[in-house]
Amino acid sequence: MRLTDRTLNRLPRPVASLMRDHRETVKFVIVGGFCYFVTLLVNYGLRLTVLEDKPVTALTIANVVASVVSYYLNREWSFRTRGGRRRHHEMALYLVINGLGVAINAAPLFIARYVFGLQEPAVSALVEEISDFGFGMVLGTAFAMLFRLWAYRMWVFPHDDVRPAPDRWDHTVPAQVSAASPAPAAQADSP
Repeated sequence: MRLTDRTLNRLPRPVASLMRDHRETVKFVIVGGFCYFVTLLVNYGLRLTVLEDKPVTALTIANVVASVVSYYLNREWSFRTRGGRRRHHEMALYLVINGLGVAINAAPLFIARYVFGLQEPAVSALVEEISDFGFGMVLGTAFAMLFRLWAYRMWVFPHDDVRPAPDRWDHTVPAQVSAASPAPAAQADSP
């Protein structure tokens, strides 16, 4: 039994069923969470060193790095059964959509800093940091995530069930095997 099945089988049945029904979205959110931490680490790594005075640039670079990681993980796991486009066409669409996603992610931070003036000396360093985190890492990321989920399904990976998925989540909750029911191994071998 795969790790995802074992994990889901520990959840209450209604929750497990809901997660199985929306497995693609659940996987996308898991990849997004991982890439969020990549973004966070790269962003603050740059902001605390070489790009101290350029928070929008640091966030943009961090999002580009996370987008590369995201493409691989989404293609090979979240949207594993989706496709329908040649690899180079898929990659080009992915790059365009992620370019838009990076702009969407940076827009709230840009507006907070340069339209609303939420930066030193107009506000304290603490208010500036809270504003940067809230507008850039929270609000911007949320907007970009929703846009990317919609756009990946619509354009990058438009067709479902075009590639095999050896890790496809089982839609059934395992029952206790009794003497009257056939063995699970025998069911797995049937076409």
